[in-house]
Amino acid sequence: MRNAAIERVDGISQVAWHWRDLITLCKPRVVMVMLVCALVGMALASPTLPSLDAVVYGLVGIGLAACGAAAFNHVLDRRLDAMMIRTARRPLASQRLPMSYALAWATLLSVSGIGLLLWRVNALTAWLTLGSLIGYAVVYTAFLKRATPQNIVIGGVAGASPPLLGWTAITGQLGAEPLLLVLIVFAWTPPHFWALAIHKRDEYAKAGIPMLPVTHGDAFTRLQVWLYGWLTVAVTLLPFVIGMSGLVYLVGVMALNARFMFWNWKVWRGQDVHAPLAAFWFSIRYILGVFGVLLLDHYSPGWFY
Repeated sequence: MRNAAIERVDGISQVAWHWRDLITLCKPRVVMVMLVCALVGMALASPTLPSLDAVVYGLVGIGLAACGAAAFNHVLDRRLDAMMIRTARRPLASQRLPMSYALAWATLLSVSGIGLLLWRVNALTAWLTLGSLIGYAVVYTAFLKRATPQNIVIGGVAGASPPLLGWTAITGQLGAEPLLLVLIVFAWTPPHFWALAIHKRDEYAKAGIPMLPVTHGDAFTRLQVWLYGWLTVAVTLLPFVIGMSGLVYLVGVMALNARFMFWNWKVWRGQDVHAPLAAFWFSIRYILGVFGVLLLDHYSPGWFY
């Protein structure tokens, strides 16, 4: 593959592109968070260490499909991305990378990921992964994002699937526990993303995207961040309530929830213009922390219980 090229696609002269642009299409930091959640789902699905083959093939397959979904997101959002400062330098938004290359790359990643899951893991995980890919790349990106201010809430189901996919990669079965893990990510998504939406409100308005701060104002969105934050706190306590986890998890998640709600309170008050962005960045560390203490609790000695 050439490292850089000057192309002319659909009559548009393209600036030089680099192979790293293909990596950028994958949204590697987002995919990494997803894979951590999937790995925890794998670990929790087994009382002992899960099969190494299932873990490796499962993570690679889920990761490839997630990268493919992210690349399709770049393709579908290229015009909107060009209108926003945060995303204007993306490979397609800046017309640096030919769209045909991006489509081919997204298709290759998606087909490879689903195919690997079918071949080396199990059909249930492959079909659930395909459903999540379609839910994110098509239902959310192409429709919900432009149709309703509840886009994050409704579309959050697809983004909440990694721990479920990790669980089914090991067991080949659905159950209440992995669905609870999905519920945790689902509840966390609105306060996580709406905090960023408050910070980027003017850019979303300029791009014509009906994010909640654009359609209902900052004050209402700040209240929703606060309320959904409490919903997240309640849901994260359920693993302890149902006996899925023990004291190690309870202590750890209560500490994380205290800090999480501190930032959500700062957002709700609306007196610190930097609070929404700070809350957004902490929320990423928060969800990783929640799944981290779930994992720590799972492998803790029995005398903690």
